[in-house]
Amino acid sequence: KNAKKIYDQASEMVNSSEFTTKSLIEKFKVEALCTTDDPIDSLAHHQSIKSSGFKTKVLPTFRPDKAMNVDDDNDFLTYVNQVEKASNITISDFDSYLAALKNRHDFFAENGGKLSDHGLNHITATDYTDQKIRGIFANLLNRESVTNHQKDQFRSAMLVHLAHMDHAKGWVQQFHLGALRNNNSRLLGTLGPDTGFDSTGDFMQAETLSKFLNKLDSTDQLAKTILYNLNPGDNATFATMIGNFQDGTVAGKMQFGSGWWFLDQKHGMEEQINCLSNNGLLSQFVGMLTDSRSFMSFPRHEYFRRILCNLIGNDVENGELPDDIEWLGEIVSNICYGNAKKYFNF
Repeated sequence: KNAKKIYDQASEMVNSSEFTTKSLIEKFKVEALCTTDDPIDSLAHHQSIKSSGFKTKVLPTFRPDKAMNVDDDNDFLTYVNQVEKASNITISDFDSYLAALKNRHDFFAENGGKLSDHGLNHITATDYTDQKIRGIFANLLNRESVTNHQKDQFRSAMLVHLAHMDHAKGWVQQFHLGALRNNNSRLLGTLGPDTGFDSTGDFMQAETLSKFLNKLDSTDQLAKTILYNLNPGDNATFATMIGNFQDGTVAGKMQFGSGWWFLDQKHGMEEQINCLSNNGLLSQFVGMLTDSRSFMSFPRHEYFRRILCNLIGNDVENGELPDDIEWLGEIVSNICYGNAKKYFNF
C-alpha cells in the first residue's frame, strides 16, 4: 500500500550526493574490491579510479576463459588477434601465444591484480605433450581440422600454463565450476548470452579436478586456490578435495568457496558452511564472495554474516560449541574480514 511513497523517498535519496556509488562504498568501509576483466581489457577505468584518489582499492581480476575456448574456431582466432593487438606481440605459434598472455598477466599485476578466475563446466585434465599442443595450436591458426580430443588437450594445457603464471606471482586462482549455460537457444539468439538462461549442471568433477591439482602440486606450482561449486551435490567433493592439497605453507591455502550464484541464498550458504565445518577447518575460511559483480549485491556480505553468526549461535545453544563470545567473535571476525585480507595480500 505504501509502495509509491517508498519508491519516491528512495528515488530522492539515491539522487543525492550521499548516495553515489563511491560515497556508499566509503560508508560500507570497503577497503578493496576486485572486478572481473578479460586479459585484453585496457584497465583504463582502473587507472582512472586510482588517479582519482578514491580510498578503496579497485583491483582487476584476470579472467582468461576466452583464451582457452576453442569450441568455435572463428571466435578463437578472433580472440587470438585481439590478444596480439593488446600485448603488441606477434602471435605465430603456441610459445608466442603464451608470451602474449603472460604480457597481459604482467600488465594486470602492474595494475594491482592479485587474482585469476575461471568459469568452467568442469576442469579438463586430458594428457598431452608440449609438442602435441604446439601442433594443435598451429592447426588452429591455419584453420585446419582439430578433433574434440585435441581441443580437450589444448584446454588442459592452457589451464596448467595459466596456473603456473598465477603461482609465479603468488596470486590466488579461483575456479567456478558447474554451470550449464545458454539452455534456451531461441532466447539466446534473441537476447544473447548471460541474459538469464543458465542453470546448475551435473558434470563429473572429482577425477579431473584431482588430476589437475595433483599435476600442479607435483612440481610445487600449485597456487592458493578457491573452488566454487554450483551443484550442491558437489559440496562434499569440493570440501574434501581441498584437504588433499593443503601443504602448510599458507593457512587455508586450498579453499572451499562460499555459496555461489544459485547457492548464495540462505539454504545454500548454510549447507556450504556446515559442509566445510564438518570436513575442514571453518576458522580459516575466507568468507563471502559477491560474484554477481554488481554494486547492488554488496548486502550479500551482510546476509552472509548474519547466517554465519546464526549457525554458530545455534551450535552454542545446543551445547556443541563453548559459550565463549571472545573466542567465537574472533573466528567470525576472521572469516568475515581478517582471513581474506591476509589470504589475498591486499
